[in-house]
Amino acid sequence: MTSILINTINMQTLWITAEEALALLGTKPQTLYANVSRGRIRAKPDPADPRRSLYQLVDVKRMAERHSGRRQAKEVAAEAIRWGDPVLPTGISAITNQRLFYRGQDVVVLAEQHTLEQVAGILWNIDDGGIKIPAGGENGGPRVAAALVALASRVMTDLPALGRHPAALRSEAADVLATVASALVPSSQVLPLHERLAHGWQRPEAAEPIRKALVLAAEHELNVSAFAARVTASSGAALSAATLSGLATLTGPRHGGAWMSVTALVEKAATIGAREAIRSTLSSLGLVRAFGHGHRLYPDGDPRAKAIMESFEAPAIYAELAKVGEDLLGEPINIDFALAALADSFRLPDDAPLVIFALARTVGWLAHAMEQVESGQMIRPRARYDGIVA
Repeated sequence: MTSILINTINMQTLWITAEEALALLGTKPQTLYANVSRGRIRAKPDPADPRRSLYQLVDVKRMAERHSGRRQAKEVAAEAIRWGDPVLPTGISAITNQRLFYRGQDVVVLAEQHTLEQVAGILWNIDDGGIKIPAGGENGGPRVAAALVALASRVMTDLPALGRHPAALRSEAADVLATVASALVPSSQVLPLHERLAHGWQRPEAAEPIRKALVLAAEHELNVSAFAARVTASSGAALSAATLSGLATLTGPRHGGAWMSVTALVEKAATIGAREAIRSTLSSLGLVRAFGHGHRLYPDGDPRAKAIMESFEAPAIYAELAKVGEDLLGEPINIDFALAALADSFRLPDDAPLVIFALARTVGWLAHAMEQVESGQMIRPRARYDGIVA
C-alpha cells in the first residue's frame, strides 16, 4: 500500500502536506510530530499558509519503509550509515534543534569573536585556551596537494597514537595542524590563521569573514571525512594518518568540492538568469544539494551559511540565486554556497573555499581522532555479501 501511495505523489515534489505524510506513514499525527521533534523528518512552514507545515518527502519515505514491517537487524545496520540513527558516542559536537554546538557552545555565538586556534582549544579540551601555530611553509603549487604530501611524509615516522597520554596527543595534534597550515597557508609571519590567509591572498579586508568561516566549518559531527579520520585512528595509526584520511575524503565533489557546482551555477546564471539556470541544472532530486541548497540536518536553513553570508556583502547574483533556489527547491542555502560567495566577493583564488574548509576541518578531524583513540575501540563493521554464490 505504501508503494502505491508513493507512486501517486509527484516525485519531483520535495515537500508534502501533513495529510500526504500521514497517508504514507499510516500513523497518527502525534507520531508524525514526534518524528519531526526528534529530527527524523524535516518540516517547514507552508508558504501558502504559515499555520500549516510541509514535510520532506524523502524523510517520510524512509520512515514509511522503516515501519512497513519489522526489519531484520542487517537492514537496520545498513541504514545506520546512510543518514540513519546515531552510531557513535561523542562529546565533540552536537546538532540539535537545527543548531550546531561545539562541546555545548553554540557555534554561531563562538564565531562572533573566536579564532580557529581558540576553537581548537575548545574541541581538543585544552584548559588554558587555544593553541599557537608557528610560521612556516613555502609559496608555490596547489595548496591542498601540498598538504596531502606534507601529511603523507609524516605518516611513517610519527608515533602511533594508541596508548599515548592525552596531553602528548594534543601536543602532536597542534604540530599536525601546523604542518597542514604551512602547506595551505604558507607565511613567514606568526599570525592568526585567518589573518595568514587574508594576508597571503592580499585581501586584508577579507580577514573577518574568513575568521568566521573557519570557526563555523571546523567541525560537523560524524560527516564522511570525520568518519574516515575516526576509522583510521581506531587502528592506532598516527594522528597525521587520520588527518590525511580526512583530507583525502574532503576532496570529493560531494563533500569539500561541493562549492564548485555553486560557482558553475553562478556562471550559468550570469548568462541566462538565476531561475533558468536552476531549472536547467535540476534534473533529479539528488542534484538539489549539489549546487549549494539544502542540508538534511537543517531543514529551515544552515545556520553556518547564514552567519557567513551576514559577514560581508555578496554580489547580487548570489542573493538572487539564494532566493530563487529556495523558491524553486524549497531549500535554503548551505555552507557550500556561502563559501563560494565569500571567495567570489573578495576575489579570492579559485580553490579558496576548499583551502578554508580543509584548514578549518583539520581541527575537527584531530578532535575525532583523539577521541577515538581514547575510546580504545576499533571501528570494524561487517559487510553483507550480495554477490554470486558458487
